[in-house]
Amino acid sequence: MAELSRRTILKTAVAGGAAVVGAPSLAAGDPQAVIVGAGVFGTWTAIHLQRAGWKVLLVDAWGPAHARASSGGESRMTRASYGADEIYSRMARDSLPEWRALSARAELPLFHAVGVLFLFGAMDAYVRNTIEVHRRLGLATRLFERAEIGRRFPQFDLHGVELGLFEPAFGALMARRAVQTLVSEFVAAGGAYRQARILPPTGHAGPLERLALAGGETLSADRFVFACGPWLAKLFPALLGRRIFPTRQEVFFLAPPAGDRSFSPAAFPGWADFNDGDIFYGFPDLEGRGVKIAHDRHGPPIDPDIVDRLPSAEALAEARDYAARRFPALAGARLNESRVCQYENSANGDLLIDWHPDHPDTLLVGAGSGHGFKHGPAVGACAARLLLDRDARPEPRFAMAAKAERQDRRVH
Repeated sequence: MAELSRRTILKTAVAGGAAVVGAPSLAAGDPQAVIVGAGVFGTWTAIHLQRAGWKVLLVDAWGPAHARASSGGESRMTRASYGADEIYSRMARDSLPEWRALSARAELPLFHAVGVLFLFGAMDAYVRNTIEVHRRLGLATRLFERAEIGRRFPQFDLHGVELGLFEPAFGALMARRAVQTLVSEFVAAGGAYRQARILPPTGHAGPLERLALAGGETLSADRFVFACGPWLAKLFPALLGRRIFPTRQEVFFLAPPAGDRSFSPAAFPGWADFNDGDIFYGFPDLEGRGVKIAHDRHGPPIDPDIVDRLPSAEALAEARDYAARRFPALAGARLNESRVCQYENSANGDLLIDWHPDHPDTLLVGAGSGHGFKHGPAVGACAARLLLDRDARPEPRFAMAAKAERQDRRVH
């Protein structure tokens, strides 16, 4: 592969096909892993194992960060405000240097350091706990009074807002392009990528040892990782069918006024509006797509294979109404684009990184939607630690035993 340009490698990896791209085989006797799911969690796990000297095969049914994947789409927020949940603040902080370095190597920016502003109606426990956690972690988060927010960001109508937390080091990740760039680098370094459909593993207990493909072929490995987002519950229905909750989510991009630079990344941050317990969030006009607006509320349950990807009139009307209230210049703004994707959260929003209880060679990694993308590098490192050291124990909050069957989201 040395003679191929990185662009050619990326094109080949994204296109997929029946043949393995990159390393032609996994050498006998070497540590081997097959990772199912070329999204942010699976790919970062592959990268960390590759750095440790493992031979890894990365498999995806449709391609890295494809249109239906939870890692697909344009932008994801990276931020460290999590109230008292220091584990996620730390993971976001530790992941940021990896994202910055990846962006610096890429042909186009993958990280936009626009900062992130959280809006609140009052000083509450979430704000106080975030400030304390960020102080311990050495993060440069600032507390803004309402007047300061208005001076810095006059684009907001601050009705109901009394204070804000501003994270200057964080911002927006370009999701699809970031994952595809990672897969390109993985292949260029000798990793193997394949586009293929994995059949659900059989119900026998014991080591999995091999996976069956839809075409009749099998893949053998020492270890298997399933990091396939909302398809986790479909591949392991008895175990995860009632513990992973895929929900329909809608995102809209509204056009700022012609010639108006006030919503550009140079002038406007990423933001999350926590007022009245009903969270909206979004980004500035990144790369000319429009101002992103999304409602961080779980939609109805969906099947990722058959969900209708057409946006609903109700969700669009809600986004327009919110935009008109919070951003006067966007009242009546035209819709540039829309996207229907999914979350796949655990009951309380914690991640899943743990061994399958019936298959000791099989690691499950997921439940990241809604807040997981930013943590990709740290999740990959955590998964790799378990794979590299069988004496290592899962983080209790990420363990299978902590996954309930009734939705009660607590991580925001």
